[in-house]
Amino acid sequence: MKIIATNIAKPTTIVWNDKEVVTGIYKTPTNQPIFLGTTDVEGDEVTDRKHHGGEFKACYLFSEDHYEYWKNLYPNLDWSYGMLGENLTVSGLNEKEIHIGDIYKLGGALIQITQPREPCFKLGVKFGNQNILKQFINHGFPGTYIRVLEAGSVKAGDTFELIDKAKNSLTTHQFFNLLYSKEKNKAHIECILTNDALPKQKRDKLKQFLK
Repeated sequence: MKIIATNIAKPTTIVWNDKEVVTGIYKTPTNQPIFLGTTDVEGDEVTDRKHHGGEFKACYLFSEDHYEYWKNLYPNLDWSYGMLGENLTVSGLNEKEIHIGDIYKLGGALIQITQPREPCFKLGVKFGNQNILKQFINHGFPGTYIRVLEAGSVKAGDTFELIDKAKNSLTTHQFFNLLYSKEKNKAHIECILTNDALPKQKRDKLKQFLK
């Protein structure tokens, strides 16, 4: 896996349900290194701290490999890296191969794979179509948030060095499907209940399906 682009956003005001909302989803390439802090990316807009930023969502990665799929669905948009709201556009990122809890050395940072992105209305506003939320879920390749274990700078061209492979974990693809499936795979839930790469609140919520 290799970083293709580093992307950050300035605050952008959108209108949703007749209310103004400030968002950081409108990311564009920086053409320079960015600093991954333990709760966010330095210089990047994170307005909604309830759903973005923090220990388990310090930075968002999306695969360059899926750009062609989305470009074909939305050919009339003005495309550039960062279009899916990611801080890091990564070639070779395969949600069926990375596991929740995997630890990588990336540039000057040490990072851990945490949770997939769950799309919200802001993505629909950006793409001009709220149907993209269902399309995003059905496609099943959501990218991933990371935890930054050691803060540091990263840049385009930096590659991922696997430091520690998570044991008894789920792939990002499996976990994403678990979140949205009506019939929950109980073995998958049991597999991640003690995985501290996921926030306890999310694990506790899934634990309810075992009752």
